[in-house]
Amino acid sequence: MRRILLLATVVSIASIGSPARAAENATASPEAKSSPIGKKVEPFTLSDYRGKIHSLDELQASKLVVIAMLGAECPLAKVYAPRLAALAGEFESKGVAFLAIDSNVQDSLSEIAAYARVHKLDFPILKDTDNKVADKLGALRTPEVFVLDQDRVIRYWGRIDDQYGFKTGAGYAKPRLARRDLAEALGELLADKPVSQPAIAADGCFIGRVRKTEPQGEITYSKQIARILQDRCVECHRAGEVAPFVLTSYDEVVGWAETIREVVDEGRMPPWSANPQHGHFSNDARLSSCEKAVISNWVKNGCPQGDPKDLPPPREFVEGWRIGEPDQVIAMSDKPYKVPAEGVVAYKFFTVDPGWKEDKWVKAADCRPGNRAVVHHVIVFIQSPGEGEFRDGGGLGGYAPGAPPAIREEGTATFVPANSKLVFQLHYTPNGSEQEDLSKIGVIFADPKTVKKRIRGGMVGDLSFKIPPGADNHEVHSSHKFLRDALLLDVTPHMHLRGKSFRFEAEFADGRREILLDVPKYDFNWQLTYRLAEPMLLPKGTRMHCTAHYDNSEENPANPNPKETVRYGDQTWEEMMFGFYTTVDPKQDLTAPKPSAKPAEPKPLENKAAAGG
Repeated sequence: MRRILLLATVVSIASIGSPARAAENATASPEAKSSPIGKKVEPFTLSDYRGKIHSLDELQASKLVVIAMLGAECPLAKVYAPRLAALAGEFESKGVAFLAIDSNVQDSLSEIAAYARVHKLDFPILKDTDNKVADKLGALRTPEVFVLDQDRVIRYWGRIDDQYGFKTGAGYAKPRLARRDLAEALGELLADKPVSQPAIAADGCFIGRVRKTEPQGEITYSKQIARILQDRCVECHRAGEVAPFVLTSYDEVVGWAETIREVVDEGRMPPWSANPQHGHFSNDARLSSCEKAVISNWVKNGCPQGDPKDLPPPREFVEGWRIGEPDQVIAMSDKPYKVPAEGVVAYKFFTVDPGWKEDKWVKAADCRPGNRAVVHHVIVFIQSPGEGEFRDGGGLGGYAPGAPPAIREEGTATFVPANSKLVFQLHYTPNGSEQEDLSKIGVIFADPKTVKKRIRGGMVGDLSFKIPPGADNHEVHSSHKFLRDALLLDVTPHMHLRGKSFRFEAEFADGRREILLDVPKYDFNWQLTYRLAEPMLLPKGTRMHCTAHYDNSEENPANPNPKETVRYGDQTWEEMMFGFYTTVDPKQDLTAPKPSAKPAEPKPLENKAAAGG
């Protein structure tokens, strides 16, 4: 059996929302009427994070000026910071001046200073406190760049290059850079040529603008919004967690208000991809219609703060191991792994011997990333003795932002054969500065005498598919027949960057069919495990069908290469088609007394006379 990758929930934030000034134009491309191409930029004066005054007039000797709109907390602005630093080094000697502007109301001077220091940016980063410069430029997002010619007329507007983006849920990173848009524009202008592509849509975080509406209404941050955010968002959006910005105070939240409203209205946050018409799940993360309406009305009414006395008590989160003190902690390696500042990092595998010389039953496992800023996910597999890879051992535990640890129901546990090894699979997402990670797993063992049922993992999948170049809805189907009764606990669809939709369906022996899970808009960044609200009996003879669709066209912005035939492979620029599931045997009870052996029938007495004795 070939290598099987069992992926759980993954990290990251959702695509960012629209600015208060132009919510109706949130998805407008640079080719829209609001395009500033050809517009002359009037002189402006702003202070940098150190308090030093800078003006556009100071750059009169420069042939070209690049203005980069940046945000201290925007993940795309972080990952593009090294690119901007490199471009400044490449072009400044040719008469090109670089400067950055932070117009986010939520970004403090200290946060901007930390951003500049971490990413080693030498050009000025100015604070546009009241958004006046951003409004005059027509700036929408971070990072977004404007190239001004010597007359300070905008000749290029848009993205830096085509490698990173936010158009698909939490974003994407192509394995190869195809076009250096900003560099191309600068080269053409320096050669006195017209810019071949003067406006290319920039993905990114929308600028957090100063509120234009006088706060009003009964819905306030203190009374309602803080409670919703605590219940639904703060688990990830708090200090030290994976989300790129925190949502634990009014000043932070108000800067992301339009963002919050958009991602909530579109169902991108909290992350949940299941079609509500099929199945019921205990970990359903969707906001209620009432909660969505409250958020929308609050933003519409100007985000009133209300009386801080009405704030709920701060929510307490479990710090450290979420399963309690582990019986054993195993690190992925004896030294940290260095994550580069940018680019695409192939999956990393680390094999560890936990020293288990006897069989183990694991009732709880918790993976802890060593560096949440760059760890996309962690999965720990069991490599049974004699296996060259983890293969049939299955998964022991995993990590992804917002995903709970693997804590089994009382009387159930995962079996690990003696002398097994553990294989850590790490998916890293560079964040603009070099990082280190040393992730670990903690486990709690069960007393074998108390284990009634063995947790079993399975999968329905296809390893032989071929997705044609340019196909926008290629279907792959696979099925599995259960040879004994099984109690289904959860399901997890898994594909890569070309994944479009996924469906689990049960076909019972009597011909009846039932959709177990339907994911109409699959997102690689949020590969959720869907836990059934009530375990479902799949009688012997039931067949589980999995149907996946893939978008290998140019319309898929995350597509690494729409011109190639795509086959099965471990890496994200290849593809997978797996429907993972977890079951137990409904009749199994390992604690039940073993039936005693039937006593042997006594042998009949030998007829000595017949034997001649």
